[in-house]
Amino acid sequence: MAINWEDFDKDVDIENLEKDVEKASTGDWEGQDVPYGKYEVKITKLELTQSKKGDPMLSVWFQIINGEQKDRFIFMNQVVLQGFQIHTANEFLRSLETDETVEFKGYAKYNILILNIYEKIVDNEYELDYQENKKGYKTFKILQKFTNTENVNNSSLETEDLGW
Repeated sequence: MAINWEDFDKDVDIENLEKDVEKASTGDWEGQDVPYGKYEVKITKLELTQSKKGDPMLSVWFQIINGEQKDRFIFMNQVVLQGFQIHTANEFLRSLETDETVEFKGYAKYNILILNIYEKIVDNEYELDYQENKKGYKTFKILQKFTNTENVNNSSLETEDLGW
């Protein structure tokens, strides 16, 4: 079966992709690294996976949804093999503000917990503070969860005559 590349072109922002290619050719390309700062993001991936060494790891992909870095990704990979690492992951999971009780009771249950949390936050937007600590490690702190106003009940629509 032949691929219809014209259809593919319709689904891709060719103009911005051309700009990215130009940046890469002039050496003005930041690669995967987004500058440290505060960003409005949505989480497109939240899962328990394995590191290259085979250790259990919480993997989070943040997609920036506005501003100069729009559509770029910030990646958080937290190994969860030791107590302090699991504590760090737990604090992050709690900051996503779901009704899930975040606790570690073995990796199989932790995986289910993370999947349940992802189902609840998939449409949420957050303010992420992405920084580096004194030891040179990247830090990820959720500052706030933005409320989705599309689902708010607007009582004025119930009484307004829409002419139907």
